[in-house]
Amino acid sequence: MRRPAVSALLVAAALLAAGCSSDGDDPAGGRERSGSPGASRTTGPSGRPSPTESGAPEKGSAKVVRTVASGIESPWGLAPLPDGDLLVSSRDTGKIFRVSREGGRKTEVGTVAGVAPEGEGGLLGIALSPDFSSDHMVYAYFTTRSDNRIARMLYDSGRPAGDQLGAPDTVFKAIPKGAVHNGGRIAFGPDKMLYAGTGEAGDRALAQDKESLGGKILRMTPDGQPAEDNPDPGSVVYSYGHRNVQGLAWDRAKRLWASEFGQDTWDELNLIRPDGNYGWPEVEGEAEDGAGEGFVDPVGQWKPEDASPSGIAFAKGSVWLAGLRGERLWRVPLKGDAPVAEPAAFLDGKYGRLRTVVATDDGGGLWLVTSNTDGRGEPGGKDDRILLLDVT
Repeated sequence: MRRPAVSALLVAAALLAAGCSSDGDDPAGGRERSGSPGASRTTGPSGRPSPTESGAPEKGSAKVVRTVASGIESPWGLAPLPDGDLLVSSRDTGKIFRVSREGGRKTEVGTVAGVAPEGEGGLLGIALSPDFSSDHMVYAYFTTRSDNRIARMLYDSGRPAGDQLGAPDTVFKAIPKGAVHNGGRIAFGPDKMLYAGTGEAGDRALAQDKESLGGKILRMTPDGQPAEDNPDPGSVVYSYGHRNVQGLAWDRAKRLWASEFGQDTWDELNLIRPDGNYGWPEVEGEAEDGAGEGFVDPVGQWKPEDASPSGIAFAKGSVWLAGLRGERLWRVPLKGDAPVAEPAAFLDGKYGRLRTVVATDDGGGLWLVTSNTDGRGEPGGKDDRILLLDVT
């Protein structure tokens, strides 16, 4: 299935021979700067609608309101609590912290037992149960010595600091692990099903193998069972042909969007459909004519050195992508399932690598998490940080 694609074609240095966008970087890491956004293309049968038709202003804006917290080691996942505070996972320490929304005070709520940090693995995405107000369950995706898995833990905020997280109850396991491409983003959808983005763990063949859990988007019940209306009712596989998915978000129409790391050529923003094959490793980015039969084209694509998108969020009529190697926040305004303007970049290089972006509860802003203490960035004195953004 071919879709219209919008590509951020940028003036950039030649790609390194090993310039893989595995977790958003070249092997040397650092704050590599590239050119400013150049021409992009938008295609579609009806042309570009006006901003009022799209529901999102064509140019938009993203302004940092304040730094909510700083000095966080290797932050990865973020989950807003009902009272406005934030839970944040630390990839390399295996700890989860509660961060006060107003004062930025960090309180350790516990360490997730069994986390084995290595390379891009460790304690990755976190999410609250859709029934959190009654069951108080926090879900986490993490790397062990043998696999990647998803567990849930009781969060009891009434216990002493550092001892508020219960023992992990594994709901799903045996997701392939590797030094790279562990995926790691989890989120509950509008249907209250649990979705997980996985990577192919450096073994390309896994992405096209529907019997493997690597290189997929998975969809399951909160108990870790295949959702009954999955493409294959006996399997958690929802879509396949992915290289490394670290961003999941839904728009107002409950459509699922995902970000994906490319290798040498194109990173992707994909609109996910059940049983869709997104091409890796046969295709990277939009397929050339005659090469993409049966594959779903991305809605947007970027050179890896300008994006390497990890987390994504939907807010104010746009999808927002947090760039690691690109060190910028990308905005793609939408009308329905199609872009209505060229992608725009914000905060270019100002805060370094950007890992996670989550919409605020009121939909008017974004929580943004930097990723400079992950071994590939150049941390400053306040890294890593959680920022609150106002966006249009």
